[in-house]
Amino acid sequence: MSIRVRFGICFYLLVAILAPMWLSAQSTDTIFQWTAKAKKTSDNRYEVQFSARPTNGWQLYAPDQAILEIPTTELRFADSAIRVALPFQVSPAATTMISPVFNVPVKYFTESVSWTVPIEIIGEQPAQLQGELLYTFGRGEEFYPATSWPFTVQLSNEKSTTGIQWTGLDIRNPVKDCGDASTADQSPWTLFFLGILGGLIALLTPCVFPMIPVTVTFFTKRSTTRRQGIFNAILYGVFIFLIYLSITIPFHIAGNAVDENIFNSLSTNVWLNLIFFAVFVAFALSFFGLYEIGLPAGLANRMDARSGLGNIGGIFFMAITLAIVSFSCTGPILGTLLVGVADQGAWPLTFGAAGFGLALGLPFALFALFPGWLQSLPRSGSWMTDVKVVLGFIELALAVKFLSNADLVEQWGFLKRELFLSIWILIGICIVLYLIGFIRFGQAPIRKWSVSRITFIALFTGATIYLATGLNCDPKSELNLISGFPPPRTYSYCPAEKIAHDRFEPIQNNLDSALVLARAEGKPILIDFTGWACVNCRRMEEKVWVDPKVGALMRDRFVVVSLYVDDRRNLPLAKQREAEMKDGHRKRIITIGDQWAAFQIENFGATAQPQYAMVTADGKALTRTKFYTPDAGEFSAWLQCGIEAFNKK
Repeated sequence: MSIRVRFGICFYLLVAILAPMWLSAQSTDTIFQWTAKAKKTSDNRYEVQFSARPTNGWQLYAPDQAILEIPTTELRFADSAIRVALPFQVSPAATTMISPVFNVPVKYFTESVSWTVPIEIIGEQPAQLQGELLYTFGRGEEFYPATSWPFTVQLSNEKSTTGIQWTGLDIRNPVKDCGDASTADQSPWTLFFLGILGGLIALLTPCVFPMIPVTVTFFTKRSTTRRQGIFNAILYGVFIFLIYLSITIPFHIAGNAVDENIFNSLSTNVWLNLIFFAVFVAFALSFFGLYEIGLPAGLANRMDARSGLGNIGGIFFMAITLAIVSFSCTGPILGTLLVGVADQGAWPLTFGAAGFGLALGLPFALFALFPGWLQSLPRSGSWMTDVKVVLGFIELALAVKFLSNADLVEQWGFLKRELFLSIWILIGICIVLYLIGFIRFGQAPIRKWSVSRITFIALFTGATIYLATGLNCDPKSELNLISGFPPPRTYSYCPAEKIAHDRFEPIQNNLDSALVLARAEGKPILIDFTGWACVNCRRMEEKVWVDPKVGALMRDRFVVVSLYVDDRRNLPLAKQREAEMKDGHRKRIITIGDQWAAFQIENFGATAQPQYAMVTADGKALTRTKFYTPDAGEFSAWLQCGIEAFNKK
């Protein structure tokens, strides 16, 4: 008996969860007007004072207590050089009551309160101190633990330089007008067609395919006229399209509500990548038939019950019912698509979901218009289970990619290139063994080998052999067909001298050194905004940078510096700060990646990677910037344009 796993659309509604959290955080500002200030008590010691005034009967729980072993207050700093000397010094004294929620004594405040805590900073003293105060509040039976308030306090009169605004740089008026005018990473229409491909794959699964003839026949026979039956089936397809399109609405809400770099931050967040790894493994196991993933059965029953209400309303609820009951097959496929482009913003997600919904909804309309086509459909059978199982293995391969993202961002050195490829090769072997019949998941033995089965066996065998050619330390074994997916050649178990290549290694995360070198050598600077988890960045490095002409230009005519916007290592404490952006909002600069992401946004107006910029050592833009350009000829022409601009200036 299958186990029904009842959880929501866990990852492609992640931002839908973040948006309410953001709104909730905004609402607490009207409940507690927090302020923070610091006073120096000795060379490296300070007292940080937090003040707040609850309003409208809200109760602020006192610090240094625990409710059911959960602390009511916590003070967090990103750097281990900051040490907190708890407990808090509280003024005035707290009131004690019996909690109506937990029936235990608790201490709380309803009037203005001041909390003071001593801290010690080891090493160089920063001009600003950034941290996070987690506090607990409630009212009556309402209880809100671990509510976050990020704060920044000035520790000295010294002005903290942001280092993210390049004075005098005007990227809109370069010396020569060549480069890209758009910040687009991929054409939205490319993602739209990828969505259609994903939808067509989902159509072939046992959750959806058998529904096509049943649903179309239902509409055509139930309707009083053929025209009405066609209209109802088309409307049904339109509703399916709109339902999948609406899934991306929360991403637009979250994108407007929070930091403009939110999508890049989500796609490179270590914990989210680990969660995606676990979720994709869960999806794979469900495709193998170990259990069924779906939304709660009660929800499907309620939607199905409403499908009889009226004509248009009933059709709408029938479409929702299909989306719910087919989730075990469509959810992983659509989720894979959305997560794959999550760093590109809300509109690319919408284009992908639109293509997916169109591919699912269009067949119902087409078969209603041409019912004779139903006779040409292949019969449902074991081949649909084979599609599901193969998709399960592909989900496992994608899960490994998310684990690799986390490993690359944190530079753990666990999942290097050879181990990554070995796991993918093992998955490829398992797919071939399944299609041959050596591996089965409770299915009947294969009695007849079709042409399509033989074709897919040959296809996956060839792909597995191709992956195996990349296991050696030969620097020319770049595996260009999948470049960007495995870790880069430099992230390898092979000795560095064995993987040396004609491609040079740029300066990493040190713009100051690049500026000094550019002035000394009289060269322009080529800035490469990149990321450890950026697939298209790796494709550029492995397919375009190795081109002889491109490599020669970059090595001999430029000082190249790569700035990693997803580098999660902390900056030295003295360089951590809160920067004011051009649009007026303040951005916290804690990690190396924070610094370069803010630098890119402020000076080059983009959040997409890769982005390439050619500038002089004194900060003058030579050309417009360049984004993902897989054509080596086009990229070398842009580099040559920058050289001409440098000679002209």
